[in-house]
Amino acid sequence: MARIMALDIGRKRTGIAVTDSLKIIANGLTTVPTHTITAYLSEYFSKENVELLVVGMPHQLNNLPSEAVRYIKPVVSKIKKQFPDLNIEFVDERFTSKMAHDTMLAGGLKKTDRQNKALVDTISATIILQSYMESISFKNKF
Repeated sequence: MARIMALDIGRKRTGIAVTDSLKIIANGLTTVPTHTITAYLSEYFSKENVELLVVGMPHQLNNLPSEAVRYIKPVVSKIKKQFPDLNIEFVDERFTSKMAHDTMLAGGLKKTDRQNKALVDTISATIILQSYMESISFKNKF
């Protein structure tokens, strides 16, 4: 069965999360340098079937896109160009970095581990994917 993948695209790094093959659980996969994302996806897609890419799109509190959109859109355009048949959906990723830090704190990680920005990006991607899966589950109930 095909998986769903989520990206938390940043200027330097992109956090990646993916579902299990049954699309039940979101798992943090890795963090890669943003400029290498298409190469990473190409290799991953050659091994695993991914039916949907969920991309975190940050918004401000007034619901307008945040300034970060200006470096996310070119990356998404590059992905669309290289993988034209890939379905892409966008999810509001407001507060995911804060939620990732809170998750790390609640998990008992040491301060040095909590300062690992790559780990924060991977956890953020996992939160984006989990929230997407929960929203789909909620929509399907009604």
